[in-house]
Amino acid sequence: MESKSADFKDKENTNRGANARITSGRRSNPPELPRIVPGSPNKPPRGSKETIRRSSNPKGQSPARSFAPISAAALKSLSKSISGATAPQRALDYALQAVKFFEEDEQSGGNSIELAMSLHALAAVHCRLRQFGDAIAALERSIRAPDAGRGTEHALAIFSGYMHLGDTYGLMGRHPESLQAYHTALDLQKKAVGDRDPGVAQTCRYLAEAHLQNLEFDEAEAMCLELLQIHAHIGRPGSVEEAADRRLMALICGGKGQHDVALEYLVLASMSLIQSNGHDLEVAAVEASIGDTYVALGRFDDAVFAYQKALTVFKSARGEDHASVASIYVSLADLYLRTGKNRECRTYCETALKLFTKNEGLIQGSRIPRQQQALDEIISGLTEIAALYGALDEPERAIQLLGSVLDAIEPAAQYNLGQQSAVAAIEAQMGILYYVLGKFGEALVTFKSAVMKIKAASPDQACLPEKKMVFLGLLLNQMGLACVELYEIVDAGECFQEARSLLEQACGIDHPDTIDVSMNLAATYDALGRLDEAIILLQSIIKIKEEKLGVGCEEIESERKRLNELIKERSRQVNPKP
Repeated sequence: MESKSADFKDKENTNRGANARITSGRRSNPPELPRIVPGSPNKPPRGSKETIRRSSNPKGQSPARSFAPISAAALKSLSKSISGATAPQRALDYALQAVKFFEEDEQSGGNSIELAMSLHALAAVHCRLRQFGDAIAALERSIRAPDAGRGTEHALAIFSGYMHLGDTYGLMGRHPESLQAYHTALDLQKKAVGDRDPGVAQTCRYLAEAHLQNLEFDEAEAMCLELLQIHAHIGRPGSVEEAADRRLMALICGGKGQHDVALEYLVLASMSLIQSNGHDLEVAAVEASIGDTYVALGRFDDAVFAYQKALTVFKSARGEDHASVASIYVSLADLYLRTGKNRECRTYCETALKLFTKNEGLIQGSRIPRQQQALDEIISGLTEIAALYGALDEPERAIQLLGSVLDAIEPAAQYNLGQQSAVAAIEAQMGILYYVLGKFGEALVTFKSAVMKIKAASPDQACLPEKKMVFLGLLLNQMGLACVELYEIVDAGECFQEARSLLEQACGIDHPDTIDVSMNLAATYDALGRLDEAIILLQSIIKIKEEKLGVGCEEIESERKRLNELIKERSRQVNPKP
């Protein structure tokens, strides 16, 4: 069954990111073209003499098969066009020819699976042309073409259509629809091949990573637990695949703040890989993750030891100038910053920056890494170095690095709306640095761009995951502060009001972040002369703080004074002195 499943879904997609650090964007490229099977092995080749002899057409060829030579040429040219990533319009013409042929063929009793696969190819071309609506229409047709009741192959063809539909929704940034399509595909696959098939394990891994990158940790954990159960059922405990999935589970647990549990999964993964032999690089990657977990637990000496083990392997296997070596230096720099050793932190930052620059020349913008994984590693490393420079009071240098990162990822993000969130996160970081430097105009422009990208990627803000909702709320609060510095008080009030609504929904009315934004909003109401609203808001804030901090807190006393001043001012407006 696994081989049939692989025909309908590219195995490379199912293994994306399991052995690498999770990055912020889902994909930088549209889905790969599915493998097209031009004919069933039980049928004679199209256009052969046997086919012509069986035709009832007086000319020796039925109308349904009159496109056979055109279709064969179209499929061959389409495959070359997609794999070479050239002439997308020409590839679209070939794909339309192939779909037309297989539609005619299906009407005369041909294989509907071939029609479905040609529609998958058409959708892939539409995605390259950023014609996402047409791609979705083609994929919905491909789902309707096969009949699940006609056997496993038809059911898996429908499964493939839903998986490609999820990928396309992901490219559009429509993550709820994307995840819904993936789960529908998983249900169909389970019915077709069983709950414990290796192909089901691949799909569970795919969904776990999708939920993880959407910051939905509980759903990701459920998928990963199911994945590990499949490994135990089919008798592959201690395998390399299981070790990779344990590392994925560790990432999920780390995202939930369960670092002790994450450490257990990483140790088990390391032991499995060591017993398998010949997986030194994978062991080193797990050791690096173990170091990160030790840092989160505050066990800095253990973290240094784990990083040094990973560093030794990467240097001997990949060379001292490899990007993986630079990534370990970044981790060590972060560790030393946490322990107050700024000099060592700066030294490791400089070393890592030199290696990243030497690897691909990204800072000068001269070229882009050949492999997407290398690009992701360099982008992640440069972003972390920029954050470290910001913490070291070097905001100008941090902004320069973040600008280089944007230059590297923006071309790919233009074709992947789902990756706009990654660009928005970098722009938000740049905006904060501009604000620290007192460049409030540049900060406001950058914040606006980041907010626009987040909203475009997730039009329905009510469906945002909790952490993304919190991020957007804090970003809007920072944007409001920039507006205040530029005396744009009305715009500031709108930003604070929207931020408060998001944080109340995600964190609750008594969360410190929600209270801080509410204070900013009350001050804005005061500046705008909306005293009634400011008084009501301050009264609610004081009530919440009294319940949490107690009546005699000094912080509450200052806010009571401010409330009394607003009440007096309001009374003077209502009853002015003669």
